[in-house]
Amino acid sequence: MPTITTALASPEIWDDIQHTLSGGGDGRSCQCVWPVLTNKEWQTTDLDQRTALFRHEVLSDRPPGIVAYVDDEPAGWVRIGPRPAQRRLGRTRNIVATTQEPLDDDSVWAVSCFVVRKEYRGQGLNAALLDAAIAYARDSGARVIEGYPIDTAQTNVRVNDLFHGALSTFLAAGFREIRGPKPERPVVSLDVT
Repeated sequence: MPTITTALASPEIWDDIQHTLSGGGDGRSCQCVWPVLTNKEWQTTDLDQRTALFRHEVLSDRPPGIVAYVDDEPAGWVRIGPRPAQRRLGRTRNIVATTQEPLDDDSVWAVSCFVVRKEYRGQGLNAALLDAAIAYARDSGARVIEGYPIDTAQTNVRVNDLFHGALSTFLAAGFREIRGPKPERPVVSLDVT
């Protein structure tokens, strides 16, 4: 059985984060800044600018996510942090229509992105990353954690679109489902107070 461990993002593991993001999907080109940029900002940035923005976040006093390791090899990533800092979320119609929390509340944290390298998929990394994200948010004073997964029972989905996470992973971690205008895209919520 492989050993899965996790670590908060930090400058010391920048290379591990980059290795994780380059293992398939859109992680390398996105640099996990899609949730923090508006559409206009996203369309006017290039890879170097996105990398610089992401590096600035990793250097900050509030790490933007967590890396998962399989037998000490960087294998997965999750973005977790206060929802208002992830500006795209407050501009996404489905989230705005479905959430039961004020959009400007810093005590509401959001899990907005998962990346797992191709060779490590199917090993439970998203569940391990989500567990670590819950602990980090709780320890950092979050009141509620939201996620925006895809209900894979409701729709066929491309692997690249699973960066939102699967509904089943969130439900298994104790999140409650809030249905909105898009049945295949519920909001999930976990009270961590």
